Amino acid sequence: MSDRDQRRRERLDDPRETATDGGTTETVDERSEPIHVESAEHLDELVAEGGVVLADFYADWCGPCKMLEPVVEELAAETDATVAKVDVDRLQRLAQQYRVQGVPTMYLFADGEQVEQMVGVRQRDELRSLIEQYA
Repeated sequence: MSDRDQRRRERLDDPRETATDGGTTETVDERSEPIHVESAEHLDELVAEGGVVLADFYADWCGPCKMLEPVVEELAAETDATVAKVDVDRLQRLAQQYRVQGVPTMYLFADGEQVEQMVGVRQRDELRSLIEQYA
């Protein structure tokens, strides 16, 4: 088993809870749904955990973002990647930090490093293939 797989397994086996928006809690095991990023630090923490992280920078008013939403939800449920959703209207500084000029924009991180940037709607199979490439 690789170090990355071991870290992932340890995270999944860890019963600790983490706070989410609204004061609710979420266990690591419940990461089969996209995680809504609350701050730049929150995204940094997700990326620093290692493994593969797909960060979807989106806006509620964006039609293509709405088309991509079911794909992102499926990837969160069906892959080992952590899927993070970043609302560019709420987190404007974070979007600027990542030089997001249009939505949707997605970043793929592997082992704490940015490995891909994609602008526009992408097909599920393309995104799954990229995730698997870095898993």
